[in-house]
Amino acid sequence: MRIAVIGATGFVGSHIVEELVNRNQSIKAFARNTDKVLDSKNVAKVALDVNDVQALATDLKGADVVVSAFNAGWTNPNIYEDYMKGAKAIEEATKLAGVKRLIVIGGAGSLYVNNQKELQIVDAPDFPEEIKQGALAARDYYNVLKQDKDLEWTVFSPAPEMHQGTSGERKGTYRLGNDVPVFNAEGRSILSVEDVAVVIADEIENAKHINERFTAAY
Repeated sequence: MRIAVIGATGFVGSHIVEELVNRNQSIKAFARNTDKVLDSKNVAKVALDVNDVQALATDLKGADVVVSAFNAGWTNPNIYEDYMKGAKAIEEATKLAGVKRLIVIGGAGSLYVNNQKELQIVDAPDFPEEIKQGALAARDYYNVLKQDKDLEWTVFSPAPEMHQGTSGERKGTYRLGNDVPVFNAEGRSILSVEDVAVVIADEIENAKHINERFTAAY
């Protein structure tokens, strides 16, 4: 397959690229600084201005699927506005390029705290204030993308404790869910970033969550 990965040097995006390389996929890796993109014969590096829709569309042509691990920067004081603008630009460029599938790495904040679906995690009173604007942006963009009738879109919400996953650990196994976190016996939802990459690579290859959001954890 021909896979475009946007945000290829980020925390999640870099692991997705590595997982796809290990599966011998053909990758076009987009990043602001391509010097940090993984060197591989399977990887073509492309410098990215996420808001240049026409240029991005040109570079996306020929891809079978676009994976957006775009992040506007957690320390960016304008993270909400910049994320919404960038995410919408990627969506538009994907359509202009004639690519049908778009997989977006969203946030855990739009997951519901339980099966009653009365409260999303980002709206809980104990949600960390320092990441709230980014989480709100990911949640609000998910609501935007749900209205897109042209793309075969997928949104992946990582486990709430993705950052607590053992660094460097790739188990290759996980359990799937939809709108509520997947909890273990201790009531925690944990998945390493390495296994997030496994989840995304599996979704690229198997297309099990077209026009829906899903999550995963151990």
